[in-house]
Amino acid sequence: MARPTPTRRPGPRGWQRLLPGVAVLLHYRRSWLRGDILAGITVTAYLVPQVMAYAEVAGLPAITGLWAVGPGLLVYALLGSSRQLSVGPESTTALMTAAGVGAMITAVGVARYADVAAALAIAVGLVCVIGWIARLGFLAELLSRPLLVGYMAGIAVLMIVSQIPRATGIPVASGNVIQEVASAIRHLPEFHLPTLLLSGGVLIVLFVLHRFAPTWPGPLIAMVAAAIVVAVFDLTAQGVAVVGAVPAGIPAPRLPDPTGLDPWSLLPAAVGMSVVAYTDNVLTARAFATRHHERIDSRQEFLALGGANLASGLLQGFPISSSGSRTVIADTMGARTQLHSLVSLVLVVAILLWLGPLVGTFPTAALAAVVIFAAVRLIDVAELRRIAAFRRSELVLCLATTVSVLVFDVLVGIGVAIGLSVLDLIRRIAHPHDGILGYVPTVAGMHDIDDYPEAVQVPGLVVYRYDSPLFFANANDFAHRAYAAVEEARERGPVYWLVLNAEANVEVDLTAMDALSDLRQRLEQEGVRLVLARVKDDLWHELDRAGVVDEVGADYVFPTLPTAVGAYAEWYERTQGRKLPHFDTPSGPLRPEHPEDPPEA
Repeated sequence: MARPTPTRRPGPRGWQRLLPGVAVLLHYRRSWLRGDILAGITVTAYLVPQVMAYAEVAGLPAITGLWAVGPGLLVYALLGSSRQLSVGPESTTALMTAAGVGAMITAVGVARYADVAAALAIAVGLVCVIGWIARLGFLAELLSRPLLVGYMAGIAVLMIVSQIPRATGIPVASGNVIQEVASAIRHLPEFHLPTLLLSGGVLIVLFVLHRFAPTWPGPLIAMVAAAIVVAVFDLTAQGVAVVGAVPAGIPAPRLPDPTGLDPWSLLPAAVGMSVVAYTDNVLTARAFATRHHERIDSRQEFLALGGANLASGLLQGFPISSSGSRTVIADTMGARTQLHSLVSLVLVVAILLWLGPLVGTFPTAALAAVVIFAAVRLIDVAELRRIAAFRRSELVLCLATTVSVLVFDVLVGIGVAIGLSVLDLIRRIAHPHDGILGYVPTVAGMHDIDDYPEAVQVPGLVVYRYDSPLFFANANDFAHRAYAAVEEARERGPVYWLVLNAEANVEVDLTAMDALSDLRQRLEQEGVRLVLARVKDDLWHELDRAGVVDEVGADYVFPTLPTAVGAYAEWYERTQGRKLPHFDTPSGPLRPEHPEDPPEA
């Protein structure tokens, strides 16, 4: 009988799939308006000092953060599939921008720093658009949770170290994180007391507000208070630095000047940033969508992130991603659609047009404190404890990722994190769990005898299960452990059949086929027949194409375990001249004349 064709839920089509934000706004409900407006106002109060601080992390003037956040808010509101996600400058991409641009700036000169950063944003946008076209949504799964936690912890340390000069006034020589910390320690007596007190005070205010008033715009409150303190006590005369003159207006869209810049030199940084930014976007968006029983389109997120970065680059910004902290604020204030991002956009434009002088009074020490505050919150101690309690090997991978980010750099750290994810996956499936199966008097079916010490094996029969797809990395391990199962059973008596329960072997390659053939030949020379059970249609066809079905014999390839055990019972009675012992199971007795009685596990 032909299998029924599975039905699929109808999804958005045409322009609605391409512009999910617009589709939501066209079906807007009045009851959502209050939450979206409050969320937009609150998020703006939070993001203004935050994105300015991240611009300085990226090595750019603080105002560049406001130039970059506007395009992100607008484009994602149209193209994004999340209703809560807040897009714009973010800590990780800011630090990666500094690393990526710093590696290329010697070729074009320091004066071209802003052009290279904008070009990098466009490169990130193009990579993401290519990912959307090529349907590379699986990249969201390349970083496992422990590795992502370790990576973010490394980023947090780099961010904190990068802010030492602004927060303390200590001169720090450039280099890797170890060299910068050593330089800061050597120059420790040279700290600037007013700068240190101001940044320390702002940091304390931020943590207090986060603890006792988490919904308040802590960064804005602390920043305005710091600006007032600087003005009242005339701290600029004592050497406290401020943002300074802010260009009024919105920059005109333009392509960065490509003179002297090799476009291919942007590719490594752009690919690394795209993977991290995209992964962060999808993980954050999924977390909030789950709370509201909504759906995230992983492929569409590539297009939304790509469009946001292209727009940021054209408006002289730098690479952007999503902010988890701003998304939390939006959700807490009741945001129901991306209208909250459009409200933030209107307020940011107002700041750029009319409130530039106010922004120019913000002290850079306070901006450094905002960055340090955000960095500390990136270190998820509770999650580290959970990882350690779950599996020590995952904690080792997590910490190894952190060390790789610190010892090498951000971009290399991405490669190491992805490489460790793949190696961990290969390690698990190269030596997976296996089991020898027997009958349990109180449980239907056949089960691992390690899990049920009271399980009874059928005399002369070894039923073996290898819990992994079979491929080149575990082919020899499979053959060795399957043969070892036969050798162990021989200590209790003769073995006639080895039945491979292939329920977990959903994928095979040619190397695994050869290992299976070699195992069959070795067992045959010792008088043991290899039998296959629970072979699905797809696997049967692959075995047939490789010639394994002919080698084993089509009569010894079974769709279920009961039929395989029943066939063995008949063979045993015919060749040994006696019946198998009686086995009671919850579904009835196992007898040679009734092999179908025991259900499969």
